[in-house]
Amino acid sequence: MAMALAEIFCMNAGHGNASYANNSRLQMLVLLKTRPFLEASIKDMFRNSDSNGALLRCLKVADLGCSSGPTAFMVISEIIKSIYGICQQQHHKLPEVQTFLNDLPANDFNAIFASVPAFCEGLKRELGADCHISGVPGSFYDRLFPSNTLQFIHSSYSLHWLSKVPENLENNKRNINMGRTSPPNVFRAYAEQFKKDFSKFLGLRSQEMMPWGRMLLTFQGRRLADASKDTYYMWEIMKDALLDLVAEGLVKEADVDSFNLPHYVACEGEVREIVEEEGSFAIDKLESFEIILVAPEDDEKQTRSVNTHTKSTRAVLESLLANHFGDAIMDSLFRSFAENMAEYLQLVRKPKAASIVISLTKK
Repeated sequence: MAMALAEIFCMNAGHGNASYANNSRLQMLVLLKTRPFLEASIKDMFRNSDSNGALLRCLKVADLGCSSGPTAFMVISEIIKSIYGICQQQHHKLPEVQTFLNDLPANDFNAIFASVPAFCEGLKRELGADCHISGVPGSFYDRLFPSNTLQFIHSSYSLHWLSKVPENLENNKRNINMGRTSPPNVFRAYAEQFKKDFSKFLGLRSQEMMPWGRMLLTFQGRRLADASKDTYYMWEIMKDALLDLVAEGLVKEADVDSFNLPHYVACEGEVREIVEEEGSFAIDKLESFEIILVAPEDDEKQTRSVNTHTKSTRAVLESLLANHFGDAIMDSLFRSFAENMAEYLQLVRKPKAASIVISLTKK
């Protein structure tokens, strides 16, 4: 199942109306919000590295779960600008930067590669920076790089996706994730799968990083320790949309019952406990933050807000939904999703996305 998921799951490719490239506003806001953490992590890495000379000749950086579109290049740009600023302050020559962009094999790497030459030329003109970019297809729940080669790893809004759907969810009827009506074993299964996956991720990255390497990770989180009291509203709305199609005879209820998303939102306490128990990394910072998903200027533009939520959700989920339910119902499904989202936004004018950011140093 893990292999099958890795083969089919991807953000919507291209630059169309439902593409990830044109519907990744939240991911961009998260990157902007975590910029100070990124700068501080890189600064500390320079300060504490055992061999600044080696570090400053060629810095090897990986962005895991890069997807495609503007977010992929925004990360690289922010990292290189941070390095440039530090080198100016310390009167060091700017190092060459080798950047590895990783995502699952179905990711739209073609779009990334088509933009690489212009991006690198722009950095050269602006900063005098030499940047070399490579694509690395594969799951970050597997080994991706040789031992002791990376100095900095970044991942934003990817680690809430699990390596596979947890097992033994047969009784999670009329739900597609941890829902308000899910039985206790479902919450336990998801928590256990996240612990297993995140622990494995940390162990693999530890093998690939140099001893003083840094890692900055951001992913969706929840505010409350009790997951049953803090279910993710977006999946509740999607579940309701699927059940609407069941009522219309377009989808079989058994197909909804057998569909569960490989997605988990952790709380701060869980993340800290897993990192400390796995033992490869020391925690520098661990914080939570929230982003309002509907900007104030959009409050009176309900249609625009609904469209934004609907298209961004479709950009992320369509590959998984179409694989299970078929392409034919996608337009109907997202029309229903939009109607349910409109009702939700009437009740909750400014829904918030909770996130966790953690900065780590390899021991």
